Amino acid sequence: MTLIFHDMPRLPHSRPALPGIEAHAASRVLIVAIGLSAALAVPSLAALLLDERLLNGISVWSKPLKFQASLALMLGTMLLLLPLIESTSKTGWGVWLASLTAAVTATGEVLYITLQAARGRASHFNAETPIEAMAYNIMGVGAAFLVLSSFVIGLYLVFRPAQSSPRGLQLGGAWGLILGSLLTLVTAFALGGGQIDGPGHWVGGIKTDIGGLPLFGWSRTGGDLRVPHFFATHIMQALPLAGLMLDRFAPRWIIPGLAASALISIAVVAATFAQAVAGRAFF
Repeated sequence: MTLIFHDMPRLPHSRPALPGIEAHAASRVLIVAIGLSAALAVPSLAALLLDERLLNGISVWSKPLKFQASLALMLGTMLLLLPLIESTSKTGWGVWLASLTAAVTATGEVLYITLQAARGRASHFNAETPIEAMAYNIMGVGAAFLVLSSFVIGLYLVFRPAQSSPRGLQLGGAWGLILGSLLTLVTAFALGGGQIDGPGHWVGGIKTDIGGLPLFGWSRTGGDLRVPHFFATHIMQALPLAGLMLDRFAPRWIIPGLAASALISIAVVAATFAQAVAGRAFF
């Protein structure tokens, strides 16, 4: 931990970081990954309109589009929060490695999901061939490292904030990344483990995505473990937004406001998880 937060031992002449880490290096790798997801979304959207193939009753291109948007949003959140880290740490190896890990793992996940859609094959819960089984396991490990990278950035926001950072946004970003990462790992384990109602995101109901909740696709005939996973992941955006609003409208209430927002977020994830496990549809 000491190495993580001090970005490695100092070299002679009190240099702040090892050579090679430029001021905007971490931001650049995130921007490249975001750009790739956005670039893939264009042909994926065209394919959604033109390709009639279905998987689990819906277009094979629905999942790539969701992941392209979701991962771009996650990486974009990290990118926007990086300036809130003090400059020495922001240009150090810890932040750069966390950003690179996030960019590489998110890009790998998006590329595989898009490739499988082009092949008309499932990317998740697919062990029909040895290669697909191995790829699914690798994707799971990559997803864990992706979430771990956001957790690390959250820790930097706690222990190495820039002095000029707006207090609400800095704390909201820190709490959002840390809490969102932890709850995302918990819900992802439940979602990917297949121990609740077998492989897949359904719990009870009809195991198909036909007739799912508009835009989200969540099951309307039974429980769906994607619901708590969605709310857990997007705590990473909800709490920074709450902090930003508190900075603007109620600066004296930053700590209690964020504490209340965090508790509400945890309650929503817990309630939707219990609802899904019980086999009840979200809506």
